[in-house]
Amino acid sequence: MAGSFAGEGPSSAEARREGPLILTEDPDLLDDLLRLCAAAGAVPEVHHGSPGERGSWKRAPMVLVGDDAARGCRGAPRRPGVMLVGRDQDDPEVWRRAVEIGAEYVLRLPASEGWLVDQIANAVEGVGRSALTVGVMGGRGGSGASTLACALAVTAARSGRRTMLIDGDPLGGGIDVLLGGEGSEGLRWPDFARSKGRLGGGALEESLPALHGLRVLSWGRGEQVIVPPQAMQSVLAAARRLGGVVVVDLPRRLDESVAEALAQLDVGLLVVPGELRAVAAAQRVAAAARMVLEDLRVIARGPYTAGLDEQWVAQALGLPLVGDLPTEPGLPAAQDNGVPPGGDPHGALARFCKAFWDQADVPGRLETVPPRLHGGGPS
Repeated sequence: MAGSFAGEGPSSAEARREGPLILTEDPDLLDDLLRLCAAAGAVPEVHHGSPGERGSWKRAPMVLVGDDAARGCRGAPRRPGVMLVGRDQDDPEVWRRAVEIGAEYVLRLPASEGWLVDQIANAVEGVGRSALTVGVMGGRGGSGASTLACALAVTAARSGRRTMLIDGDPLGGGIDVLLGGEGSEGLRWPDFARSKGRLGGGALEESLPALHGLRVLSWGRGEQVIVPPQAMQSVLAAARRLGGVVVVDLPRRLDESVAEALAQLDVGLLVVPGELRAVAAAQRVAAAARMVLEDLRVIARGPYTAGLDEQWVAQALGLPLVGDLPTEPGLPAAQDNGVPPGGDPHGALARFCKAFWDQADVPGRLETVPPRLHGGGPS
């Protein structure tokens, strides 16, 4: 699948070429730089004292030169991303050495550690357009929000988008179950509950279960784990830096972690069944979500009670209408046979999701309200 990463990741040699080049013979400084690279999710190439193979100097996304190795780098081709790193805060010669090797920055550890971790992560991952991040919430329990979140992610991955599905609802039973991957290998939320600060996007991606062409972060089967807002922020920020698409399945209640997730969304989708009680419940959910999320839209879902339709639901909520979520009668049976929501490319749900992503691909992404989408019936 073009553009996908599940099963098509780079070889270990390619991953190493993507890491920074470290030049030093100081074992203590090397230990520090290796630690910072690990924190950024990067695998560096280490040369002792001089650039060695000139191809490494040119190819590496950035070069970290220890104070002790600066002399050996004289005459190396000038390039961006060279940093002179050391510990001596009062060395008067450091700026001369930096000029001699064409260093863009002079860094003193440990004061510059946090900044350097960010720069290493940016250099390895690239700083392109962040992922289009879509959150899905239910207007009431049983509205089908998790099913839609899965279908959106599966459809995005099938189209070749780099896709990550994040389960933000600890009481939802685990979104990996909907994908038939509850037994698959990989990390779950309990492994990230203590995350703070910068988390490497590549390391996150590689650690998660790969299901149906996408990566999935779900909950474990043990006791409920509370994910602090700092962990939610770290994980979502890392996922977004990878680009592509991030879909987040969110609960109806609003706590600090959910608020952090809402703050990182490009758009939120509120799934609301066409019933008066569901609309009344959705009004409370929408009011809480809009305290944090500016762009919230409604997806109505039939069957509708007498006098209601998708336009009435949207108008009652005062939200833009994305469309009417189609029903797919064979969905439970398909899931029993290992086909996830949206897994049948000819199904009504998959067509609805494809239409949504096609609208999201227009210039400006989701800055304008897309035409109402209909996924039911033959195309």
